[in-house]
Amino acid sequence: MRALVVEELAAEYAGCVVKDVPTPDPRPGEVLIRVKASAVNFPDLMQTRGEHQHKPNLPFTPGMELAGEIVKLGEGVEGWSVGDEVAGGSRTGGFAEYAVSPALALHRKPKALSFGQAAGYQVCYLTAYVALVRRAQVEPGQWVLVHGAAGGVGLACVDMAKMLGCKVIAASASDDKLAVIEAEYEVDATVNVARGFKDRVKEITGGRGADVIYDPVGGDVFDESVRCIAFNGSILSIGFTSGRLPVLPVNYALIKGFSVMGVRAGEYGRQFPAKGRENNAAIWKMAEEGKVKPRVDREFVLNDWQAAFDTLADRKVVGKTVVRPDL
Repeated sequence: MRALVVEELAAEYAGCVVKDVPTPDPRPGEVLIRVKASAVNFPDLMQTRGEHQHKPNLPFTPGMELAGEIVKLGEGVEGWSVGDEVAGGSRTGGFAEYAVSPALALHRKPKALSFGQAAGYQVCYLTAYVALVRRAQVEPGQWVLVHGAAGGVGLACVDMAKMLGCKVIAASASDDKLAVIEAEYEVDATVNVARGFKDRVKEITGGRGADVIYDPVGGDVFDESVRCIAFNGSILSIGFTSGRLPVLPVNYALIKGFSVMGVRAGEYGRQFPAKGRENNAAIWKMAEEGKVKPRVDREFVLNDWQAAFDTLADRKVVGKTVVRPDL
């Protein structure tokens, strides 16, 4: 089979190559999947340089999210059949024509989603669900300010917050991306963070500020968010794509009575296994019922994997980028 292989950890993807490798055989508890689509995530890019906390042994094929069709069952696998359409995956292996995955890590592909949509669904929407439902416990009518709204995790939050009945302010540094979001997701307002946003957010919310702020950016965005969070509100820290870890002056939290909550959806499920299962069941039910609309911005063939990676590195997409080995 053809696969993207990381042979050496290096900058600028210098250690990566698409080549012919043996098709893997599923071990007990695993299934072999004919990959129809694999979503590109920042950890995939980081793994090629050895900068992610999960460091697979060389050589390896990156790709943590995929969707496809089961073609072979490993020993002891129950509940699945050859020909079933699935989505999910594991920490590596997705950028290939075939991939193995633990059967327990898979979900049936919702009929409402394409293979591309299903491939990029779980990580982003699980993060949004844990942030909004488990951590912030949002209520209909609350104002939710979503930073990085054009990115995968940001757009998932926009989509889910609207579904939950919240009033959503989408924030980005690109007017063009905000126009796409406003047209396709019917947000209540947009703000361009490059021009500053705290005064605009206060204006939109009638002076109160946002009840919930979803922040995968950190840095200066976090600093300004502290100044437009409502009393008793919640700032959800999702990540630090700006590259700078923010520092909270505790006197602001004291005066304004707000909370800062860290969100790691996977770790939440590991710490609370029963709730973790409930979280996954909830997001896949939403997809099956057509209540959410994950957005695929662009699809690439396997040989164009670097161009696909660059769309993330250069912040060129609204939603997700996927690689399609079958194109």
